[in-house]
Amino acid sequence: MEQSERQKMESGQWYSCIDPELEELRIRSQDAVHQHNHLPPRERGMLGPMLRALLGAVGDNVRIEAMFHCAYGKNLFLGDAVYLNVGCVVLDTARVEIGAGSMLGPAVQIYCAEHSQDPVLRAAGYEIAKPVTIGENVWIGGAAVIMPGVTIADGAIIGSGSVVTRDVAAGATVVGNPARDINLRGSQGQAVSR
Repeated sequence: MEQSERQKMESGQWYSCIDPELEELRIRSQDAVHQHNHLPPRERGMLGPMLRALLGAVGDNVRIEAMFHCAYGKNLFLGDAVYLNVGCVVLDTARVEIGAGSMLGPAVQIYCAEHSQDPVLRAAGYEIAKPVTIGENVWIGGAAVIMPGVTIADGAIIGSGSVVTRDVAAGATVVGNPARDINLRGSQGQAVSR
């Protein structure tokens, strides 16, 4: 039996995002995001009720500021005390995990979809979904972009405006485009730059 586009997406295969089942899932997410973004703050609280129900998992004391956007929601897993500041975008075509105590600054973007380099396939909506994992107590500065397939380990810091294209080690501080570690240690334990 042939797999659906959703099944292909969920198993990490190439799939077409131009698909009625995936469109329905995106509309559900848009409804939940719309409610979250437009409820009066006192009614919304830390997380709108439809968005809370949509997400894959939500720990205690999670706060997502409005305006927020996610593609599917069901692939987003948030640990305790995660904070997403205004304007964050999570394109969760694959699993996105954000560990406890991690904080995202304004306008942070997390992408899981990698589009085909073939223009014909790209026009037909072909993409592949790669998971993003963010450990515990990570700080991601405003307007940083996390690319598909990246893992950011516990305690790392991502500088504002950085584009993270590869994995980040625990406790590292990375900045720039592409993001590079500025905390490399020399033989005397001194921080050195590359």
